[in-house]
Amino acid sequence: MRALISLYHAVFHQIEQIGDWLLPLAARFIVAASLLAYYWHSGLTKLGDGALGIFHPSIGAYAQIFPKQIEAVGYDPTQLSVFHWWVVVGGTWAEFLFPAMIVAGLLTRLASLGLIGFVVMQSLTDVFGHDMVDAKTLGFWFDRFPDSVIMDQRLFWVFTLAFLVVKGGGALSLDAGFRRWFSPG
Repeated sequence: MRALISLYHAVFHQIEQIGDWLLPLAARFIVAASLLAYYWHSGLTKLGDGALGIFHPSIGAYAQIFPKQIEAVGYDPTQLSVFHWWVVVGGTWAEFLFPAMIVAGLLTRLASLGLIGFVVMQSLTDVFGHDMVDAKTLGFWFDRFPDSVIMDQRLFWVFTLAFLVVKGGGALSLDAGFRRWFSPG
């Protein structure tokens, strides 16, 4: 029996060692495969016209982030405060920067934490701003339907991102490269 337990520990110790570099890479791959294009496309819909569109968001950007407020001012963003502009511009930049940083493994923990905050705010905006509160879209945990857009889907997103907050970008990341480059000795 001791031999069997020793074998078990030896095998799974090796798997654990492989997991230390493989799992962060896999989590970043999951972000690349499922969220990178999603957020980049969403960010593109928020850009205004021309090269400075990154500083002058489209009406659609305000409608996506502050739906009730922009409607209340007749879809005239000049009637909104500087706070609204900052949130829309910052949110738009976040949709481009955070996923790209995570995929590259650059400041992975901070970018993942930022994207978690973004997902939470996105979900709250969907529920309270866009009134997406029907049972199918919102969903419930611990039910037999694992396909709701908000509760189920975004739980997996946040778990993947939380894993990266805890473990970092892994051995095959820019973070690890900078750590090796700048470490003393």
